[in-house]
Amino acid sequence: MLEIRDLSVRYGKRAPLVLNGLHLSLKAGEIGILLGKNGSGKTTLFRTLLGILKPESGSIRFDGRELSTMNRRERATYAAYVPQEIRFGALSVYDTVLTGRMSYFGYKVGRTDREAVERILADMQLESFALRNVEHLSGGERQKVAIARALAQEPKILVFDEPTGNLDIGNEQLILAETRRLAHEKGISVLTSLHDFNQATELGDRFFFLRDGTIRHTGGAEIVTADVIRDVFDANVRVIEAEGKKIIVSGG
Repeated sequence: MLEIRDLSVRYGKRAPLVLNGLHLSLKAGEIGILLGKNGSGKTTLFRTLLGILKPESGSIRFDGRELSTMNRRERATYAAYVPQEIRFGALSVYDTVLTGRMSYFGYKVGRTDREAVERILADMQLESFALRNVEHLSGGERQKVAIARALAQEPKILVFDEPTGNLDIGNEQLILAETRRLAHEKGISVLTSLHDFNQATELGDRFFFLRDGTIRHTGGAEIVTADVIRDVFDANVRVIEAEGKKIIVSGG
């Protein structure tokens, strides 16, 4: 379980707060969607959650353990990051996923590490790609490899930054389905930012609307309303119910 309490972060001693008293919680197996304008603090939250930035105040706890007490290797076993812009280098799929085990093996690969990679490749249906150069794969395939590399860390939570931002609709559906499977079948928590409200309502279990460095609204699908979207994004939309799903369309 992820628990963030009263988190405040700035980029310099005299700089304004980017995150200001932020609260957020996410249970095992839940998919949390972070929604907010560009510049609202989403990336700062991710960087702090991963231990890249140090908070000015507040706490981040994984299963009750305080992030600030962990070393880099310990942090890697709790949270793994899948960025929007993926850069692998000219490695095979197998070796790319194996790099996700570095927090375990350092510079000497063991049998346990190879077994973990083989298991993940099978689970993600990437076995037939194992020896292919990652740079030669499609966008959706590369995104699956990025997720597999993150899973090699055996994390409790996956952090996604706009996981479908550069994908066509077919690959978008592929990655959304894979994310749901990992959360609901494997019990891995997922925290992701999305710009597409309809993808968000299709994917998410909990929603966190971020504005001015704090969570303005939080809850299940019931809080995804025209009033909340207007309050956070200064945008007029309509929310339509169809076949048990919420569809957000532009226009008041």
